[in-house]
Amino acid sequence: MNPFSSGTRLRDMIRAIRACKTAAEERAVVRKECAAIRTSMNENDQDYRHRNLAKLMFIHMLGYPTHFGQMECLKLIASAGFPEKRIGYLGLMLLLDERQEVLMLVTNSLKQDLNHSNQYIVGLALCALGNICSAEMARDLAPEVERLLQFRDPNVRKKAALCTIRIIKKVPDLSENFINPAAALLKEKHHGVLITGIQLCTDLCKVSPEALEFLRKKHTDGLVKTLKDAVNSPYTPEYDISGIADPFLHIRLLKLLRVLGQGDADASDVMNDILAQVATKTESNKNAGNAILYECVETIMSIEDNGGLRVLAINILGRFLSNRDNNIRYVALNMLMKAITVDAQAVQRHRATILECVKDSDASIQKRALELVYVLVNETNVKPLTKELIDYLEVSDQEFKGELTAKICSIIEKFSPEKNWYIDQMLKVLNKAGNFVKDEVWHALIAVISSAPDLHGYTVRALYKAFQTSSEQESLVRVAVWCIGEYGDMLVNNVGMLDIEDPITVTESDTVDVVKIAIKHHALDLTTKAMALIALLKLSSRFPSCSERIKDIIVQHKGSFVLELQQRSLEFNSIIEKHQNIRSALVERMPILDDATFNTRRAGSLPAAASTSGGASLNLPNGVAKPSAAPLVDLLDLSDDLPAPSSSGGDFLQDLLGVDLSPAPTQSGIGQIQKAGTDVLLDLLSIGTPVQSSSPITDILSSSQNDKSPIATLDALSSPSSLSAQATSSARAAPMMDLLDGFGPSPLKPEDNGSVYPPLVAFQSNSLRITFNFSKQPGNPRTTLIQATFTNLTPNVFTDFIFQAAVPKFLQLHLDPASSNILPASGNGSITQNLRVTNSQHGKKSLVMRTRMSYKFDNKVTLEEGQINNFPQDLGSWSN
Repeated sequence: MNPFSSGTRLRDMIRAIRACKTAAEERAVVRKECAAIRTSMNENDQDYRHRNLAKLMFIHMLGYPTHFGQMECLKLIASAGFPEKRIGYLGLMLLLDERQEVLMLVTNSLKQDLNHSNQYIVGLALCALGNICSAEMARDLAPEVERLLQFRDPNVRKKAALCTIRIIKKVPDLSENFINPAAALLKEKHHGVLITGIQLCTDLCKVSPEALEFLRKKHTDGLVKTLKDAVNSPYTPEYDISGIADPFLHIRLLKLLRVLGQGDADASDVMNDILAQVATKTESNKNAGNAILYECVETIMSIEDNGGLRVLAINILGRFLSNRDNNIRYVALNMLMKAITVDAQAVQRHRATILECVKDSDASIQKRALELVYVLVNETNVKPLTKELIDYLEVSDQEFKGELTAKICSIIEKFSPEKNWYIDQMLKVLNKAGNFVKDEVWHALIAVISSAPDLHGYTVRALYKAFQTSSEQESLVRVAVWCIGEYGDMLVNNVGMLDIEDPITVTESDTVDVVKIAIKHHALDLTTKAMALIALLKLSSRFPSCSERIKDIIVQHKGSFVLELQQRSLEFNSIIEKHQNIRSALVERMPILDDATFNTRRAGSLPAAASTSGGASLNLPNGVAKPSAAPLVDLLDLSDDLPAPSSSGGDFLQDLLGVDLSPAPTQSGIGQIQKAGTDVLLDLLSIGTPVQSSSPITDILSSSQNDKSPIATLDALSSPSSLSAQATSSARAAPMMDLLDGFGPSPLKPEDNGSVYPPLVAFQSNSLRITFNFSKQPGNPRTTLIQATFTNLTPNVFTDFIFQAAVPKFLQLHLDPASSNILPASGNGSITQNLRVTNSQHGKKSLVMRTRMSYKFDNKVTLEEGQINNFPQDLGSWSN
């Protein structure tokens, strides 16, 4: 016989396919077999139709297309014999689904078979309908299925019940037709029919409120009696599993009782006794018993309140936690997570067992137990639970340590009873897992340390001791370096000793050694090194005897390839060498944060950030209330040449210029940048985002002197992100000079200018007038020097005056600091500020500028804006 003819048996085809050594050989065999089957179908070969369909089903299970055989299924279903119908219905369930249009053709055959005198053919039709029934078929065949729920044969009734579940899920509107027939199945003695009847009633309750109310009132007592009979039934070999009579029936009954008892106190009272009996009599040494106990616990936790039963249920879960089977422990932890919202006190009794689960070797159990412990923590148990978790932190797996550390830090922040305890516990975490601590955590710790003046000495000594043993923990080193920079003198002098402390001897040189070691051990960490340089600058003022040594350490970074470190090194070295008179004011201690920060942390809020109060002022990081900026608008909508706005960060420079401060140099100019809305901890830590270029330090000192605030000066010096961003490559190429010798603004003198030009009123409103005086430098026609004069036209004195300007990208703008930030009233004085504009399109495009002025009077901030398009036309091509 041809091995690929329609007459080959199924086993021969399977043997040929399994003998293939490659996928290509298998595809060839399948292709030839499918061709033979198609030929047989075209010849309408009825003798081998069932065999061909059997082979098609095997080919379908291998993943090959078999859609061409769908009509063969319908032909076999229409046959009179049981064997053909069986193959046909099997092929129908396997090769088709409810989305196939061909399925509509089988509805009539199904209806005939559901009314067939042969119960086995009826069973085939019910099985097929239960698997592939569509909504249309459900509506057409629901009456036949409803009738079969009362069929004489239990197997047919069971299949009819399963088919009904499919029908009511597809068409919930039909559920009311099945309420009474389904309720009748609850009285069945045959366990198979009873289980399917219970499942049908459960699904009816979920889709039909009428069915739920009917079963709750009429059949709750009957279900309780059925469950009691099942619990107390003697040994029955037919249903026995591990010494328990039909655990599947137990579980189905408990699920239905849970649905009926949820939200109904009367139904819950009826089932309380039997639930207690199931919970106490069921053996837990077998899986079947544990399954029943789990469903019993879930039912108890879902029905209406009964305190005694819930305690019993939670105790069962506690026993589950001691089971050696990981699956049982995992489901117990899941259930306890739900139970804690109902009866937290009962769950607290199993706290020790839950803590042991945190130390389990199974990762899933570890994580679930940790989540449960986190929920269990409150003000009364936070100290013992935190101690247990921190003790385990040291020996926990590296993969689990990060998640464990995050939870411990969150617990400490949320439930800390006092600052002393908070600091102690956080230092333990940093000591054991500092490399896993997130930035916002140690930021918060520094904020809390800052707000606790009585603990400054204690904290810096504790950090000094911890550093000696754990200098490799990155976050610990950062906090230690910051505290030593701020409170190093307290460390040396043993200031603020607590009763629980023993005095230690630390010299000034030892303190500097700590910072030096931090720089050496964390050479690749920019943040740590930047913080260390700040700390050294502060220590140079606190410890004058170590000033030279500190200068030697700082100057080592003057050749660093990281611009921020290089800049800090050069500026700090200049401060130490030539500006001792202002150094102490620059490096004063950071101001103490108010207690609101700490309380916000305890409430579990987001990390503290500068917030706006009433829209009138911003609480800046240095604690000084300054005017808030009005909502920023795009100042660069002057021409199509402008770059698209960037949405990154909250920095005024980016909003004003609409550019991204990435390492690529910016081409736009900026007048004066006012830093606001910065995170509290950026000022505390004196760090910021590295920039690629910065202005001469004279701008910083001038603005700081106008502010009369040493803190503002320190902030400007220590945070490169706050520096003006207008320096260009030509500025960097200039000869090295003392950046702190104070190149202040000097008014332009006519005799110094190569040319002069008539003054221009650039802006005038009811309150303010701006006049521009122009000049050119000899030999540099591209650059225009502008002296801006600001005059107050009102009888009110303007304070906190700020002038900002923006230009298109073909211009470069440099602003010197203003002569003052106070503008006298009624024109009795003025403020001057020098601008330098370089036009890269000199001779082609004229100057254009957008301006913004902000000032304050009567505690109100006023913002004025203007656009200057009336620059003299010949200014762009003006030359000497």
